[in-house]
Amino acid sequence: MTRFAGKTVVVTGAVSLLALETCRIICAEGGRVVAADRSADHADEVRDAMGDQGHFLAGDVTDDEFLDEIVTVASDRFGGIDGLVSAAVTFHDLLFETSRADWMQALNTNVISGAVLSQKIIPHMRRRGGGSIVYVASISGMMAQPNRLVYSVAKAGVHMLAKTGATQLAKDKIRVNSLSPGWTWSRNIERRYGTRARADALAAEFQSMGRAADPEEVGQGIAFLLSDAASFVTGTDLAVDGGYSALSPEALGQPFDKHPMNI
Repeated sequence: MTRFAGKTVVVTGAVSLLALETCRIICAEGGRVVAADRSADHADEVRDAMGDQGHFLAGDVTDDEFLDEIVTVASDRFGGIDGLVSAAVTFHDLLFETSRADWMQALNTNVISGAVLSQKIIPHMRRRGGGSIVYVASISGMMAQPNRLVYSVAKAGVHMLAKTGATQLAKDKIRVNSLSPGWTWSRNIERRYGTRARADALAAEFQSMGRAADPEEVGQGIAFLLSDAASFVTGTDLAVDGGYSALSPEALGQPFDKHPMNI
């Protein structure tokens, strides 16, 4: 497939597994990627995924000078920008014990950085005659969950950023969407749960597919929204969640196993 032939996409949060797989897919299908992340710990993995068709930059997306560098490199090295995947994220969340500074850092990283980078990229997309922006949101931004507050509020903001952005940029032929992964195998999940088997067992409690998502499965969803195959899709959220958002708390039957009915 050559869905991205001649196209350049900026991807932030690039060392996360889902973003790394997105970079791999875009480059494998003829595209070019400028990948950015605050951490360079896994930069070689991203470079290997992109090959000669990508460029990696290390820096903080809450720094406007770094965002300018991303845009400049994409424009100068590859001649323009056709797509943006905003996947930078912080998971720091102490619920109602979270300090004002940590609230601001979370909102700055998870929401504001994507909006400001979009602002800087939009003129380049206009010169290309259009483009596609994908914000990586989360099922956590759609419904309350135990042990999450700051992250969920930030991701809810990402959903609205996509909706309002889509209405404002449609006239420029720039599509704006969000994508909400469910529980997905990631560096963060590996750090917290250790093995894929444990992560799958946990996800099976509330994802009807019975497991966590593979990062590539989320990457394929992002690639679809970026591509011309989604040419009439804007202002929406694509749930790649294994059925999480389709379920009520009793849908998988666990409460009835724990509290059987008298028959």
